[in-house]
Amino acid sequence: MEQSGQDSWRKGRQWMAWVLSLSLVFSEASGQIRYSISEEIKEGTAVGNIAKDLGIDPIILQARGFRIVSGSTEPLFKVNRNDGILYVNRNIDREEICQRTSACLINLKTVLENPLEIHYVAVEVLDVNDHSPSFPEDNKRIEMSESTLPGTRFQLHAALDPDGGLNSVQQYKLSPNNHFRLEVKDSGKDGKVPILQLQSPLDREASSSHRLLITALDGGKPPKSGSMEIIIDILDVNDNAPVFTKDVYSADINENASIGTIVIRLNATDMDDGLNGDVSYSFGNVNSKVRECFNVDPITGEITVKGQLDYEVDDSYEINIQASDSGVVPFRTEKSVSVNIKDMNDNAPVIEVTSLSSKLSEDSRPGTTVALLSITDFDSGVNGKVLSFVKGDVPFTITPSIQDNMYTVVTKSQLDRENKSIYDVTVIAKDAGEPALTTEQTLRVIVSDVNDNSPEFSKRQYNFYVTENNPAGVSVFSVIASDHDEGDNAFISYNILRDATSANTVTSFLNVNSGNGDILALKSFDFEILKTFQFQVVASDSGTPSLSSNVTVNVFILDQNDNAPVILYPVSSNGSAEGVEEVPRNVNAGHLVTKVRAYDADIGYNGWLLFSLQDVTDHSLFGLDRYTGQVRTLRSFTETDEAEHKLVILVKDNGNVSLSATATVMVKVVEPKEAFAAADVKSATKDEEDNNVTFYLMITLGSVSTLFLISIIVLVAMQCSKSTDYTSKYIQEPNYDGTLCHSIQYRSGEKRYMLVGPRMSIGSTIVPGSHANTLMLPDRLPDRRTPGEVRHNALLQNMFTGEPFQLPPDCALGQTYVQNDVIQ
Repeated sequence: MEQSGQDSWRKGRQWMAWVLSLSLVFSEASGQIRYSISEEIKEGTAVGNIAKDLGIDPIILQARGFRIVSGSTEPLFKVNRNDGILYVNRNIDREEICQRTSACLINLKTVLENPLEIHYVAVEVLDVNDHSPSFPEDNKRIEMSESTLPGTRFQLHAALDPDGGLNSVQQYKLSPNNHFRLEVKDSGKDGKVPILQLQSPLDREASSSHRLLITALDGGKPPKSGSMEIIIDILDVNDNAPVFTKDVYSADINENASIGTIVIRLNATDMDDGLNGDVSYSFGNVNSKVRECFNVDPITGEITVKGQLDYEVDDSYEINIQASDSGVVPFRTEKSVSVNIKDMNDNAPVIEVTSLSSKLSEDSRPGTTVALLSITDFDSGVNGKVLSFVKGDVPFTITPSIQDNMYTVVTKSQLDRENKSIYDVTVIAKDAGEPALTTEQTLRVIVSDVNDNSPEFSKRQYNFYVTENNPAGVSVFSVIASDHDEGDNAFISYNILRDATSANTVTSFLNVNSGNGDILALKSFDFEILKTFQFQVVASDSGTPSLSSNVTVNVFILDQNDNAPVILYPVSSNGSAEGVEEVPRNVNAGHLVTKVRAYDADIGYNGWLLFSLQDVTDHSLFGLDRYTGQVRTLRSFTETDEAEHKLVILVKDNGNVSLSATATVMVKVVEPKEAFAAADVKSATKDEEDNNVTFYLMITLGSVSTLFLISIIVLVAMQCSKSTDYTSKYIQEPNYDGTLCHSIQYRSGEKRYMLVGPRMSIGSTIVPGSHANTLMLPDRLPDRRTPGEVRHNALLQNMFTGEPFQLPPDCALGQTYVQNDVIQ
């Protein structure tokens, strides 16, 4: 097995060396290697050994990066770096690369690096007869008159062959025929051009077209060929007269045939073509009675009824018809047609409406009489027998009466005006004659309305959003209902459902326009008091009895910036936003002088507060944090600084129309000993107040009865067993300097929520689907409030006494915080 593989490899190497020895052409004068290959050779075929022909050691090819420089497209050749042999990389089509040039050369540039060497290699691609001649068209259509003289010549399109030299088109052949022969004209650069020549006269009536096959052959061995079909259409000359298809024409027609009835159709043909073979029909030598009763179509040759035919007046007619072509000099032919009139049933049934109820209630029972009809036919025998029925799929039918020729139209199913309010009932009477005659009578029945549909609102539930502070007495939204009935049964009036037993007093401030469903607010809404409410609207029709339906309306109040900031600290004894702060003279820069605290009843950006210094005696001494409201020293006090400074601080919210408030702080600079003394006085005052509070608490607890004492003990035990107080989740270290965050807590079902500003508090949980400023609170709140009760926690009161208090760590800067405001 291994020995066989080695023998095959040696034979392959010998064949490759033979191919290289045949294809290599080296020009020492030009210093360029030139190879010759045939197109369409297989990929991987060896072209030549470049390294050997250039005298380069194959060992250094890999190290010096021997390669062929190629463009962005896939190269035609590749070189092996191990042995320097040039191979074909992909299929080579000479016609695609060099088109119709005589010599096809592909110039390659090879590169060796370190040092750089460039060598040029030319590969000549030899042509192979790999293309067949082809015509520009698969078929060619030529028109010739049948009067064309022999010897007339027609030049055809030459065939194309991408190959060159002898492999291009060399000759043409024409299929055998009796009328044409082929000539070939040599046009030099454009090659050989075929010419078709007429040899014998043409006759369109004998053959309207001729099909020839022309074949082009190249000079290859074996030759290749391509064909094109030539279709020659013969044009007509008027040399034939029209001929009728029948020798005798006769027809029977019933009396009283309707106008336009076809009696008979004549047909004449002309062997010519076009206008020469276009046959038209007309009356020949006929009397005036024929022209009154009949008409002939000039195109189709149909004889139709033009007037009234009556068997008793005339039972037959002889009609002379002329057929002529449309040639310049037309040919004419005449034919006589016999028409016999047949006696027929010529009286149709007559329908007479004796009685009709034009209006019918939609709740009428099946079998209710609508109309009474009389149906007669003046014919006798079978032609006088009448069959009557109601046309179409309608809820009506016709039944015979006891008397002859009397019929009644009755309902056969339940009617529904909302489905269809008007019926055109068509009664058809048909006799038994041959052919049968029919008569139709249409009765219009109007279905009157019954109040059987309740009003329907356009939505199953309405959700409306109303901005607070809306003008009183103005429509804020509307509801729409419709009723499929008509008249008073569809006249809708609206009213608000007011339940006297319910505690919902919001509906007392609403009114609805009974005619159009517009709902008016009789007072302005306040988002801080009411955020959402629900009520029901009833739509009733005016039918008897009246039908109604109701819909639930959910109203959501949207907040506006209608509350100005309120200063919580500093506040003087008379309620004004003024305060005095004493600062030791020896404090350093960054010392906290005071902190202005404020809150805004609005939420979101309307309640986000910012602080700024409106007026200050010395801008270099004090600075204000615009988010926290903290006033700090910017530098140390000097002997030249005044002992008292006035700061006017502006607090404003971030509403579209900003609201603001101001606070005045008087800063007194004192000596360190005076500051410590003032602090001791405050501490003593605080201890005395704490002792008084303890004393009063002891008296209160002592007065509680034993019965209530047991209840309090049980309540304390239950409170201690629950989770940590809610306020502990929001209390930080006593030295926290952040501004209080405004929030509102409310209950929805079993969940409790908190509305805060742009930022959230630590430990709070975002409720999925809620607004970004809504937080979900734990189940246990520090205080239970009754609905609508709002009050401040004792933490806010501590701000006036100066005692430490704690705040949520992530309150939005510039906002205030009311911890226990609850809306349930």
